[in-house]
Amino acid sequence: MISQLGLRTARVSTIDDLRSGSASVGLQVAGIVGFAALTALGAQFRLYLWEVPFTLQTLAVYGSGLYLGWRNGLLAQGLYLLIGLFLPVYAGEGFGPAYLFGAISAGYLLAYPLSAALVGFASKRWNGLTGTVLSMIGGSLVLFTLGVTWLHYVADHATWFESIDKGWLRFAPVDLAKILLVALVYQGTRSLSSRD
Repeated sequence: MISQLGLRTARVSTIDDLRSGSASVGLQVAGIVGFAALTALGAQFRLYLWEVPFTLQTLAVYGSGLYLGWRNGLLAQGLYLLIGLFLPVYAGEGFGPAYLFGAISAGYLLAYPLSAALVGFASKRWNGLTGTVLSMIGGSLVLFTLGVTWLHYVADHATWFESIDKGWLRFAPVDLAKILLVALVYQGTRSLSSRD
């Protein structure tokens, strides 16, 4: 049990097959499409308190990196962005290139594939509970760095602190709770499908 809490565990799980690419092409495609759909579903749960809404999308972003690995996690989030060019799957009401690149939250959206890829890459080596959490914190830093930078210039905030406050600090406690939830779910599913 103690080894499972660390950065890395030697435990092998059938969940790991999907990450490694040894799963069938059909299963990998299903995972990519499934996580893109979960991201779109997460966008429909939104709460606007200021410019950038609270959504459940990051649950799927982090989850796609953990469950699918870096490549397929990146592809799942890239597919989500691609779908948004044709269908209204983003947190707002619009869709299309003009809507995406004109959105105040576009920096966060464009960071989704990079965030998922980093989570997937780091969690391949760090597959214990602590490592899983640290992997997602790394993905979160990528997400919020790009999101806050875009927000600062598009929203024309007076100071960087205003952008950091409205674009990251107000989200940090909720994002940490999401990270812990996804880590526990991921580690739980790995334990249930363990080959040990």
